[in-house]
Amino acid sequence: MRYEIRVAGIMSETTLNEAFPELDSFFAPHQTILYGPITDEAHLYGLLNRFQSLGLRVVEMRQLPE
Repeated sequence: MRYEIRVAGIMSETTLNEAFPELDSFFAPHQTILYGPITDEAHLYGLLNRFQSLGLRVVEMRQLPE
């Protein structure tokens, strides 16, 4: 499954590369958008825990069409 996750604010390239190496990203006004494959529910919850531990607010998360 592929997901798109929108996070409030602009994350640094360093944080993106270190915390979310499995996801691609780009920036929109006042948001960082991450996207890529999420293998299973455990992977999804692991990502959400990483967002929380970094103090990031997930604005939107959605499954992308295959």
